[in-house]
Amino acid sequence: MSNPLLKTKGLPDFGSIKADHISDAVNQALKKLRAMLTKLEANKTASFSIAEDIEEIQESIHRLWSPVTHLNSVISTPELRHEHNKCLPMISEFGTEIAQSEKLWALFSELEKQIDDTQVTERMLIFHALREFRLAGVGLTKNDKNKFKQLAKTLVQRQADFEQNLMDATDAFKHHEDDISALKGIPETVIFRAEEQAKKEGKTGWLLTLDHPTYQAIMSHAENEKLRKLYYKAWVTRASDQGPYAGKWNNREILEEIVRLRYESAKILGFKSYADLSLATKMASSTEEVLNFLQELADKSRPVAQTELEELEAFANRKLNVWDVPYYSEKLRQSRFSLSDDELRPFFPLPGVIAGLFDVANKLFEIKIHPQDNVETWHPDVIYYEIFSNQGSLIGGFYTDLYARPNKRGGAWMDECLVKCSLRGKSQKPVAHLVCNFSPPSGDDPALLTHDEVVTLFHEFGHTLHHLLTEVSYPSLSGINGVPWDAVELPSQFLENFAWSPEILPLISGHYRTGKPLPADTLTRLNASRSFQAGLSMVRQLEFALFDFRLHAEYEPSRDSLVEKILKSVRTEVSVLKLPKFNRFANTFSHIFGGSYAAGYYSYKWAEVLAADAFSAFENSEIFDKQIAKKFKQHILATGGSREALDNFKNFRGRSPSLDPLLRQNGILVGDENSS
Repeated sequence: MSNPLLKTKGLPDFGSIKADHISDAVNQALKKLRAMLTKLEANKTASFSIAEDIEEIQESIHRLWSPVTHLNSVISTPELRHEHNKCLPMISEFGTEIAQSEKLWALFSELEKQIDDTQVTERMLIFHALREFRLAGVGLTKNDKNKFKQLAKTLVQRQADFEQNLMDATDAFKHHEDDISALKGIPETVIFRAEEQAKKEGKTGWLLTLDHPTYQAIMSHAENEKLRKLYYKAWVTRASDQGPYAGKWNNREILEEIVRLRYESAKILGFKSYADLSLATKMASSTEEVLNFLQELADKSRPVAQTELEELEAFANRKLNVWDVPYYSEKLRQSRFSLSDDELRPFFPLPGVIAGLFDVANKLFEIKIHPQDNVETWHPDVIYYEIFSNQGSLIGGFYTDLYARPNKRGGAWMDECLVKCSLRGKSQKPVAHLVCNFSPPSGDDPALLTHDEVVTLFHEFGHTLHHLLTEVSYPSLSGINGVPWDAVELPSQFLENFAWSPEILPLISGHYRTGKPLPADTLTRLNASRSFQAGLSMVRQLEFALFDFRLHAEYEPSRDSLVEKILKSVRTEVSVLKLPKFNRFANTFSHIFGGSYAAGYYSYKWAEVLAADAFSAFENSEIFDKQIAKKFKQHILATGGSREALDNFKNFRGRSPSLDPLLRQNGILVGDENSS
């Protein structure tokens, strides 16, 4: 029987892939690809075909490994996890071998001289490749090369360990409740699911898990303060020395090691810090520029956040603990706008939201999206869609996996399944994974979303469109590839704005039983609530961004752990909430310790500036202005990493980015200051 992971055409056979396929596929593929690499290195003269060969090698690795990493995130099992973790260092090591090849470096350096300025995409491909050679230590001594390779290998493994600990800690927590009065205020869909979970495990009453939808529902709606505190503590102490599983799956030593490994990698390459290394591939030019950007936002936002907290405590008529804030915020929102999640949920059934989202994409970018049957998936809830131009030509496809369940990583994300590739007669359409963790349907009713979850879906679909609507045929520059990390969130945060638009909300809403549209007054109140507590939300994100960036900028091995010191400093400077001593936020910060946002979490705010400015072009015209949408598609979505991100934005907007649209969007009053 052939190994499904070695399939070279078409969609992955997700239903056929087993854990015991992984090692065999990786070993076979690496043996073949190393032979190809050796042959390439034997070339005496440079030609662009060598660059195309490297593209093919890297695409082969992606095609093999992408299904493995994806399955480990969405249906993790002990067997799959073991094989993933065993082979991950092998994949990392091979990538380092390519990037540390002095022979390839010399060939690409010669090739750079041959490519003229008219070959813009090809020149950018060579530029990116040479940068990757340098950042992988190609010019290092043999000893330092080996050390760097080992650091990279260990780092990917420890990041995987961090993520797995967090998943295990999240899945382990369950709260059994026999008294229905203790669950007062919690949405019926969550209570129904808890009842079903209890029955499944042979218990009476209700069994509440720690998936994100349940956590959010309890924090925002549970009248029982004791339950809110229980859930808050369970959430912020996951994988730490505190909380219900204190000491089990503790991520502290792992995260400290991750920061050390990154610092050592940066120093070997000649950088002052990992933050400086991180910026080598981003729009921001220096650590000072990033810190000044974050500080400017903090200076403008913190007074607003402080006022919002004072208003909230006046409304609650008492000082609030941090686990009280979401609950009273929801109450104040209801009081101020007569708006609640319970009121909105019935109008946002998932099937209707998706249909409306696809309609928005069609009106903006002239595409059509259709579900496809008879496609192998990894779970019965997964749906595969194909996306076509209005002329009927196939553009690509994407899978949706939208419901929370055990053994699935929390949060929401888009990931690449297949990357657009057109090389030497091979033509591969782009395919994406769109993953969320919404509450699943209850009984015969569809999944009902909060408006925040609608915004999340739009966000991830923005990433999906960025991946799918690319017109770049080289995989390393296609879609989100080659795009600076502080610009990659632009399309996703741009599309979020449409989920708030008065013109769009009727398209994506309708009562799940009657089909009646969202009432006009409700729509008005919802739109008015957009900037509600925007200051508190802003300083929370700035706290995360400053902690991440300063930790990676200030770390030195001779100093004691900086985690608590920097967190305390940042919170004193930015936050308006007093957090309890048991809070172990860093142990759960998977974006930077398990994912790709290290020294880059600021990118969310950086790109949000770009996105708000981009959306203001539509606000100043018409929401479906075809000419503006065409320019956005041409200069932002289609270009991938083939052009400089700032040039792309200027080509779309006709000028450099401005900070003002974001601050106006958040209800934070400023003068005429601009920022890029």
